[in-house]
This record gives sequence, C-alpha cells and structure tokens, in this order.
Amino acid sequence: MTASGRDAVPAPPAPEKPRRRILFLLPVVVFVGLALLFVFRLGGGDPSQVPSALIDKPAPKFTLAPLEGLVANGKLVPGLSDADFRGRVTVVNVWASWCGPCRQEHPLLVELAKDPSIQVVGINQRDNPDNARRFLGALGNPFAAVGTDPKGRASIDWGVYGVPETFIVGPDGMIRHKHIGPLTVEAMPGFMARLRKIPPA
Repeated sequence: MTASGRDAVPAPPAPEKPRRRILFLLPVVVFVGLALLFVFRLGGGDPSQVPSALIDKPAPKFTLAPLEGLVANGKLVPGLSDADFRGRVTVVNVWASWCGPCRQEHPLLVELAKDPSIQVVGINQRDNPDNARRFLGALGNPFAAVGTDPKGRASIDWGVYGVPETFIVGPDGMIRHKHIGPLTVEAMPGFMARLRKIPPA
C-alpha cells in the first residue's frame, strides 16, 4: 500500500528498442535472401557449370592412402597424390558408395577409362571401405588409383560441394575443368570436348 492507501499504478512498458526489432527481422531477411539465391540458381543455367576458383591453377597438394584390399588385374590398386597427375591427362572423380548419383554415372566412367589417352582416378569420400570395394566389385572399377578421404579434408581442398564431382587435370598438374553433379549421357559430349582440348604431355 502507498502512503495514500492505494496500490501503486504500474508504469507502462518501455517501448521496444529498435535494435531488438532488427534482430527479430534478421532471420527473415536471411531466409528471403537465400530463397532468392536459390530461385536465381534454378533459372541460371546448368548447375554443373558453376565456376571454380581452382580452374587453371595447380591441383592441391595431397597424399591419400589406397582403398584397402582393392585389387585390379591381380595387383593392389594404389592410393592417390598430386604427383600422379604429371605427364597424363587425368579425370579425377570424387565418389562414395552411399551416393545414388555416383551409381548412375559410374557406367560412363567405366567407358571413359577404356580411352588409353587418359587416366581415370578416384577420391573415395567419407566411405566405409567394405562398401566401397563392394560398389566397385559390382559395377566395375574404372580407377587406375583410388585415394581414400575418410574425413573429407582433401575434398575440401578441391572445393568439392558434394559427391559426385569430376575434375579434368592436365599433364602439367593444372585443373582445367570441374563438373558438379553426376556425369550424364547429355553432359558427356561437352565433357569430352573439354578433354580433347587438353594436349597430351
């Protein structure tokens, strides 16, 4: 009770600060921005043609252990390092057995590996070795070398967004092309045209 015998009238709430309103609206603004970016990308052409900062730059320095127990022609398939690109036009495929699109594109890689003018190699990302071997055993092994990337660190250095992704590396060790997503029958003529533009060593 107050001195006058009445309860004090509570003060009106302070007006909401503009800063709090901005913080409240920030997630909405971010969401709208991302939505607009997504819509733009859908209408912006082929997502496999997203430019890469690594094009016309040396392949990252890396050394990856082989896929344990993987055998081809009675010999263990070796691991992979950047030194393996020197002197050959190389197709580098980043793949995993748990990746559905990798399974879809795999016959194209098997066919591509029949071309003696190029070598096809693989980076096996975040995969179970037994599952990876079963995958290649069932679908065929197009890879002259397979490096395992269990934590995805090498893939990050390559600027990989997600599997599958495929790179063309020249005999000078320079990355010449990046294809995001699975290779398809429709994409192969353009991919092969890029391959043919690279002179052999």
